[in-house]
Amino acid sequence: MKLPQRGLAREDVLKRMRAMKDADADWRGGRTFSLVYPAGPEVDDLLREANLLYLYENALNPFRFPSLRQMEVDVVEMTTDLLNGGESAAGAMTSGGTESILLAAKTARDRARAERGVTQPQMLVPYSAHPAFAKACSYLGIEQIPVPLGEDFRADVAAASELVTDRTVMLMGSAPCYPFGVIDPIEELAALAHRHGIHFHTDACVGGFLLPFFERLGSTVAPFDFRVPGVTTVSADVHKYGYATKGASVIAHRTKESLHDFQLFKYTAWPGGGYASFAMAGARPAAPIAAAWAVLNFLGEEGYLRLARRLLDTATRLREGIAAIPELRIWGEPDFTLFAFGAETGSGLDLFAVGDAMDERGWCLDRQTDPDALHLMVSPEHDRIVDDFLQDLRSAVLHHGPSKGVQARYS
Repeated sequence: MKLPQRGLAREDVLKRMRAMKDADADWRGGRTFSLVYPAGPEVDDLLREANLLYLYENALNPFRFPSLRQMEVDVVEMTTDLLNGGESAAGAMTSGGTESILLAAKTARDRARAERGVTQPQMLVPYSAHPAFAKACSYLGIEQIPVPLGEDFRADVAAASELVTDRTVMLMGSAPCYPFGVIDPIEELAALAHRHGIHFHTDACVGGFLLPFFERLGSTVAPFDFRVPGVTTVSADVHKYGYATKGASVIAHRTKESLHDFQLFKYTAWPGGGYASFAMAGARPAAPIAAAWAVLNFLGEEGYLRLARRLLDTATRLREGIAAIPELRIWGEPDFTLFAFGAETGSGLDLFAVGDAMDERGWCLDRQTDPDALHLMVSPEHDRIVDDFLQDLRSAVLHHGPSKGVQARYS
């Protein structure tokens, strides 16, 4: 496509955009299980207004837009409070979990260089960790060392201890990992890092704004945050279970010194004056900061607890419904509202054909391998579609399983 010689009429532009959008996933109808995390019409309306209010501003210069600076400070402080950071904690907002992870890796690399003289850094990364850690290693010149998983799909601490060297600059664990929804043994991994003077990062991009509320509802939550000795940084996405619009994440540090000494970039060797930034980007959109501030204040603790209760109930109904289908099994014991399920051994089920059949019915399930699986991440609005989803899933399994046994079971 080339730039039009003459601009189109406003309505023609919008008409073409709406036509293209018709092919997108139906997240408003609860048909997707990742990417968008709706919390209901009231939150949608608030986010729209907050985004419009700060649609044009630039968060690069906090002195010109002090309201943005204050909102970012507030969001970070609310986040570190949820993560039990205490008065010494600090942090910054980023565009998403990937940027938060990149900045944690930069902090770990630069800290190891300054404190231990490490010039050929390595990072220990569990096999189930988000690809953002591989991206960080690739971008920052860090060698990625994979840590195998145990039978429970959590990082193997004993294996990790054998992989630590004097070049290791960072260990990490997920709370939870995306593929299986299980929390890595953060206490043991962080203790291992602490013994060796190594930076430890908890990837709570998914869980940071939900696990604290599950705990307050009485659920048993494995320790993952700054209450765990040795945890140096934590990433938490406000645009996942914080319910802000994309892209809003927080990178939290146990101490202000860690943030300022190793994450902050400063530069003065040019004619344009002093330049400093906590983020990877220069110009930063203001709308995600405003949306994050708005939704955190709008929902408050009571609102997040209410949504957490819906999530617990909906995830339980979905897991129990899937487990009741004999040809399917859930991988591991998920700690969270995301999980993966595969074909039961010996069932003869074509799992990915089931996924294709669900696609044809309008459901958007992610595919995984090792082991083969279909993946769900539950949002509050999914409570409306549980029965329809399970009915379609049973039908898809019926169609793609061994005909005689399955037909007899469901006839």
